[in-house]
Amino acid sequence: MLIKSNEDLLILLDHLLREPQHFWNNFYDDTFRKIPFFVNKPDENLVQYFEKEMIIPSKVLELGCGAGRNAIYLAKKGCSVVGVDLSENAMEWAKKRISEEDVNVELVCANIFDLDFQQESFDFIYDSGCFHHIAPHRRVSYIEIINRLLKQDGYFALCSFEENGTYGGSALTDEEVYLKRSLEGGLGYTKSQLLEIFNFLEEIDIRKMVPMSTADPHFGLEGFIVGLFKK
Repeated sequence: MLIKSNEDLLILLDHLLREPQHFWNNFYDDTFRKIPFFVNKPDENLVQYFEKEMIIPSKVLELGCGAGRNAIYLAKKGCSVVGVDLSENAMEWAKKRISEEDVNVELVCANIFDLDFQQESFDFIYDSGCFHHIAPHRRVSYIEIINRLLKQDGYFALCSFEENGTYGGSALTDEEVYLKRSLEGGLGYTKSQLLEIFNFLEEIDIRKMVPMSTADPHFGLEGFIVGLFKK
């Protein structure tokens, strides 16, 4: 590959580090696998934001929506929801769930870096488990997506691996990622790192995710960090 632009360089680094689309298609191929977040329950922090009226969004974008569990919850709360995911199998599973739940969610099967929505299109952007799979060279692009698509006074929230968490969360430095050519399954973050990365936003709440049992109506795992910010 002959590099002639910054985008060419990003694409080359993508091929070295990021999981390809077929990886995520295979990941979502068996819906009966014992993957914690394959349950059809919304994140406990997302539910808290609504129950405590910390946010009252109308138009929502979910990055990495997977099989749609959070998108379905948002739609039930009266939001206009767009869910984006790279995996075609995840999209098919989400369509089935959305039909069964009888809600409206617009699904887009795409790389989040290829989205072409109009500037400041969304009141709320949510990410549950996508950000920690973003390689350092794409972090700037990710920040640009949030800044470009989020309305003024809009909210951004994420659920991410905590550094050295129970289910993942590599403590690799950005330099080590490229020396090892690996994210080691996903990068972990601390509160101070999230504050530094999203310093163009106002911090509302950053905390550990509250673990939930299988009997609970909401989803929560130890070793995750959740954050809510306002533009």
